[in-house]
Amino acid sequence: QKKVTEEAAVAEELHEKYMCYCKSSGGDLAASIETAEAKLGELGPAIEAAISKKAQLEKDLVSHEAEKNAAKAAVKEAKALREKEKAAFDKEFAELKVNYESVSK
Repeated sequence: QKKVTEEAAVAEELHEKYMCYCKSSGGDLAASIETAEAKLGELGPAIEAAISKKAQLEKDLVSHEAEKNAAKAAVKEAKALREKEKAAFDKEFAELKVNYESVSK
């Protein structure tokens, strides 16, 4: 009888501790849920803004790639023109050098 009474007292004490834990943690949990829901409300627009910014950056990247390719083509064209002009200059210079040497003798 005494052992059953002691076990009942221990069980009652544990029950009271558990109920106290449930009351205190329930409030903490509710506060945590409210905080998370508030953050969720803030994060929605932030995510949408980030998605929009990503789309704009991808569009800008395509545009910049096209500009880069156009610039590379312009450089290639200018280089070819300068090489052509240099060849013409070298040819004319060689002719002038020969003429100068023949006049100088």
